[in-house]
Amino acid sequence: MQRPMTLIRLVDRQREPDGLDFTCHMRCLCDDMVARTEALAHVDMQRVAVGFAQARKNTAHGLFASLTPLRFAGGEVHCVRRGRKWGVQRLYASDGREMLYVLTFYLPRFLNLPFQEKLATVMHELWHIGPHFDGDLRRFDGRCFAHGGSRKQFEAHVDVLLEQWLRQSPPAALTEFLRYKFSELVRRHGRVIGHKIRPPKLVPVE
Repeated sequence: MQRPMTLIRLVDRQREPDGLDFTCHMRCLCDDMVARTEALAHVDMQRVAVGFAQARKNTAHGLFASLTPLRFAGGEVHCVRRGRKWGVQRLYASDGREMLYVLTFYLPRFLNLPFQEKLATVMHELWHIGPHFDGDLRRFDGRCFAHGGSRKQFEAHVDVLLEQWLRQSPPAALTEFLRYKFSELVRRHGRVIGHKIRPPKLVPVE
């Protein structure tokens, strides 16, 4: 059997958390983007785990965010590689909801981006979610199925979606925390907290 994974919150459960709850703020932002953007109407954020990871190197270049699908192509639960059947470890919320995606932001690197680039990064990752919301990514024709034949065209479409969202005047409070760099948020709030989710692994299925 596959071993289930559970979301773990990185705060002391015996008391109210102090500091900026980064993943809570990010979830609220994603909820609003999905609700206001018709092209994202298929996304159910209740089945998208939002977490953070520490960037391995404190540099300006590298991975800012990632979307991990918890199913294979076409939403398949299993795949066969080299004659062996594999599955992805299951990820559940505390109330039993099974997650289909893990959205991860790499800190402090993500928070040190310019404000507009932070918003574009969030929209970029949400746009990767497959149109059938079956745990698979949005797939394009060609060798680079994740971004299609042109990464520039992919980003241009993300910019259009972001502009559509911004034209609807979302509440400024949703994005206020993104106007600060990581070190500035720490000075203002004492610390930055949130969910840290171990990446689900491929496991053999008997």
